[in-house]
Amino acid sequence: MSGLKKTAIWITLLAIVLKLSGFLRESIIARQFGANEYTDGYLLAFSFITLVIAMISGGFNNVFLPQYVKGKKEAPEETERNASGIMNATVLLFLLITIAGYFFVPYLVPIIYGSMTSTTENVAVEITQFFFLFMSAIALNGILESYLQGRRVFVPTQVSKLLATLMGAIFALLFSEQWGINSLAYGFIFGTLIGILVQLYFLHKRGFQWHPTLRVEKAFRNAFLVLLIPALLNSVVGQINMFINKMFASGTIEGAVTYLNNASLLVSIPQAIYGTTVAAIIFTLLSEQTDDPKKFQQTVFMGMQISLVTLVPIAVGLWLVGDAAISFVYERGQFTATDSHNTYVALLFYLPMIVTQGLQYIVSKSMYARGKTAIILRISITTIVLNILFNWLLVGPFGYPGLALTSSIVSVYYLAVSTFVVYKDFDREERKKLGLLIVKIILPTILMAAPLYLMKKFTGITELYSLFQLAILIPLGIILYTLGIYFFYREGFRQLLGLVKQRRKQV
Repeated sequence: MSGLKKTAIWITLLAIVLKLSGFLRESIIARQFGANEYTDGYLLAFSFITLVIAMISGGFNNVFLPQYVKGKKEAPEETERNASGIMNATVLLFLLITIAGYFFVPYLVPIIYGSMTSTTENVAVEITQFFFLFMSAIALNGILESYLQGRRVFVPTQVSKLLATLMGAIFALLFSEQWGINSLAYGFIFGTLIGILVQLYFLHKRGFQWHPTLRVEKAFRNAFLVLLIPALLNSVVGQINMFINKMFASGTIEGAVTYLNNASLLVSIPQAIYGTTVAAIIFTLLSEQTDDPKKFQQTVFMGMQISLVTLVPIAVGLWLVGDAAISFVYERGQFTATDSHNTYVALLFYLPMIVTQGLQYIVSKSMYARGKTAIILRISITTIVLNILFNWLLVGPFGYPGLALTSSIVSVYYLAVSTFVVYKDFDREERKKLGLLIVKIILPTILMAAPLYLMKKFTGITELYSLFQLAILIPLGIILYTLGIYFFYREGFRQLLGLVKQRRKQV
């Protein structure tokens, strides 16, 4: 267990580096290209990449990895041949998708995204066609992650992801004058190909033997396919909602897709870091305690407690410093102050998702631990219908910010229904504890937010350079919130402090 936790902490650190490299890329995009029809077109094209990544890392990995690990214990040689067969068949399938998709892209993209400007449509079609040429390589890069995880090798996968992100940024910086917005796509694919070589090297080093076969043992194949279909469906629900949002956004104003993308990246930082940490500790405990209802309930509450204690002040803090953060990260070169303001407007509507997605992570993991995957899938599918309905209702009166508001509304619905499903099996006192917990977080958050708001309102701090604003407001906010938690909710303070100490011991 200690070794796994150490590995998880290293992955957390790499996840932070990966997220920071993502912001480096976005900062370079903002500097070189700004927020316009070209960046919108690129982001629409890149949506197909995120769909494939979600299918492989979510759907494929969740099904293949448990079978692979189990099979290696029972019949290692046969399992390795099965693994090669599945890898080869999947890559071959994506080769067929490449051939068909390349020729259908000019018709497919306009149908999916609806009304776009001619420039946005041309860029989206051209870059999507280029991405489709390498779809099998993108899929293989994701598949190798599962094979390495089966051997408890995690770092090469993070390095591979880092290479794809960084190469996109480097190519944009070096070749934007020659290749324009296409330089981002070229860099991403170049980094992906290098990442494949890195993962293959470490996979071979750990004893994996590739077999040129499509044969997969019948029992392994049938079990894999039966589980794969619902897993894939569940993994793409979020991407379908994203496609829907971008479809509506492309019909509003120039740069809308870019504004929503940049705002959502800031919102996703806590989830990228926090989610990895929770996976290492909370989910491990939940998986071990499914036969002990009392401990299971206590662990779920601990997860909800840590989520609220850490994520509520982050959400409120971004409301206060989000404008400065956006200005610091994006506002340079072609990305103007107006673009920063438009991004901040979208950010305000996204803020509830910081809290809801963190809580949803705990709720969903508790359902997965108890085998309620079918229920999760059914709830997820209903979010698609709600997403379409609210986008249609809100995009008219609110414009592109209405799409961010829709995402928050749907996330609140998803959390509410999932929490109801989980807590209906819990003791009544657990529901009361959760309600009381929410109330206890409010006072420390107000103690943090009120002085910062007054500083911004009645002092000249907003006239300072954005980095100096962040350097003053963020540390002050941390101090005020820590004091508030200590005085108004000492139990939560000790719980959080205990988790920090536990992580340090594992390092």
